[in-house]
Amino acid sequence: MLVIISPAKSLDFKQKPTTSEFTVPEFLIESEKLIDKLRKTSAKKLSELMGISANLGNLNFERYQMWHLPFTPENAKQAVLAFNGDVYSGLDATSLPEEKLKAAQQKLRILSGLYGVLKPLDLIQPYRLEMGTKLNIGKAKDLYSFWGDKITAKIQEAVDESGTKTLVNLASNEYYKSVNTKKLNAEIVTPAFKDMKNGQYKMISFYAKKARGLMTRFILENSIENADDLQAFDVDGYVFNPRLSSPGNPVFTRG
Repeated sequence: MLVIISPAKSLDFKQKPTTSEFTVPEFLIESEKLIDKLRKTSAKKLSELMGISANLGNLNFERYQMWHLPFTPENAKQAVLAFNGDVYSGLDATSLPEEKLKAAQQKLRILSGLYGVLKPLDLIQPYRLEMGTKLNIGKAKDLYSFWGDKITAKIQEAVDESGTKTLVNLASNEYYKSVNTKKLNAEIVTPAFKDMKNGQYKMISFYAKKARGLMTRFILENSIENADDLQAFDVDGYVFNPRLSSPGNPVFTRG
């Protein structure tokens, strides 16, 4: 079983890593091409391109200028420990035992606008580049075109190596679109998480993101391999709701 999740906009490069184990991203040549383009883009243009504040535009302009190879533990940090958003608060990778972090190298992939596909312990340097950014690179009109089928091929490779043909999609739509599912030989399972609001179950973004991280941790901690075993997920008040579920789309509700 392989799990895919999205990266986070928030980053933590201050806290010391909980492991000395690390790997290096496989698409650094492609990342360099993107960085070369981004370095030549002004902070003001970056703000407009990404729909972010002037302060964030300046911050990321500086990040792109400082980005350099080779990646080492001194100038980079493991991706699953560096990302710090809602999904990652649910995953809470810093509290995972080291053997589970190592196991995650086979069972978890993080999709990324800059790095394409990341293993949890792949080193990254600070950046912000969402997959939906309409950045022109050569003949590519955006990042989806730039990455083409490279992400799909790498996900297929990871599925094949994971031991089963099951892909659990816990990524956002923006990132999941970078995977060409028509070219993927896998049983795809996309869980959904809904909370009771005004008398009906609704997907509330903040809670759903955290729940994706909670389920990722559940899969890692319990060495889940069978899609049906996901129905046992009962963390933070969520339980499997068979009435709202359909094949390939298990729904978990709370409240």
